[in-house]
Amino acid sequence: MSNNEELKGLSGWLILVGIGVVMGPIRLFATTFPLFQPIFSDGTWEALTTVGSEAYSPFWAPLIIGEIVYNVAMFAALIYLAFLFFSKNYRFPFTYILIVVISLIFIPLDSWLVQFAMPDEPIWDTETAKEFFRVLIGGIIWVPYLLLSKRVKATFVEKMPNKSSQQNASEAGASA
Repeated sequence: MSNNEELKGLSGWLILVGIGVVMGPIRLFATTFPLFQPIFSDGTWEALTTVGSEAYSPFWAPLIIGEIVYNVAMFAALIYLAFLFFSKNYRFPFTYILIVVISLIFIPLDSWLVQFAMPDEPIWDTETAKEFFRVLIGGIIWVPYLLLSKRVKATFVEKMPNKSSQQNASEAGASA
């Protein structure tokens, strides 16, 4: 049995990555639905978006809608990530890293945008800082692992384009 065959599979440290991949969409749904659902059911939306109300700001509607769109897209991306993980698709490491980078950009960007609707509030509240550092520490741990691990390189090989078929396709395109 070759060394690559021994390393191939969702075992070792990849079990911890897998737990995070499975928990990601569950955690996102469990934290965002309770946050956004009351906004539309208890009159908060109207209070924040009705011109002349005490809480009105022209930034609330685009901010809330933007956060909902981002969270729905992130939920879909996390489901796709889980599919890539369990199908051992070669795109998994890149997609995982992309989601980490997007999250690290979105969290401070969102905090900055909230300042337009709530200028008197601190830009970094405890929850925002906690979420940012959770993603940052996870990225510091798992991104190098995904880039350097022999197990990752041996496991995530499904649906990988064959280099010889790519060369044949490019040669065929060049001769056409």
